[in-house]
Amino acid sequence: MEQEPSDAIVLSAISQGVKKFDKIAKKAKIESQELNSLLERLESKGLIAIIEKKGLLGPKKEIILTEKGHKELEERRFELQKNWDQMVTMWKSGDKQKLQQYMDDNRSILPAMMFLGIMDVMMFSTMMAFMGLAMTSFIPDNYMQDTGGTDMSHDSGQDYSGGDFHGNGGPGDMGGFDVNF
Repeated sequence: MEQEPSDAIVLSAISQGVKKFDKIAKKAKIESQELNSLLERLESKGLIAIIEKKGLLGPKKEIILTEKGHKELEERRFELQKNWDQMVTMWKSGDKQKLQQYMDDNRSILPAMMFLGIMDVMMFSTMMAFMGLAMTSFIPDNYMQDTGGTDMSHDSGQDYSGGDFHGNGGPGDMGGFDVNF
């Protein structure tokens, strides 16, 4: 399944209850023109639907995930989790070159891992320090600006908090610390 990582980011934003174009653009940090073409592509694939509702000031449009969209998002989460697990394994093995090569080859999926709450940001920063690099070498600044207060958890109803002091690398695991003050 070769999709753009931004597809997963947009699907995730919509699954979190963001239903309006401008709010999706803001949450996903995607320019309006790019988001418009992305939404058209997602709609043509049957992953989202645009519904019209009656509002006080006239009709309003909302974007929702279809059942197919929910399934696609879960598949993407699974794939991204496998990639994250592979990165953690490489890091634990101590092979800097292999890890850096893997991250260079998969650079485009890193923001999606962060947005979907798969990437443990503290562990990722440790990986980057291990390689002698800054996190911004792999994650664009616009995704780094709000990591301190961002809810990194999934909206699947599962609790991913806790773990041991070092964390278990699971989705949303922040090493046992509550980062959502």
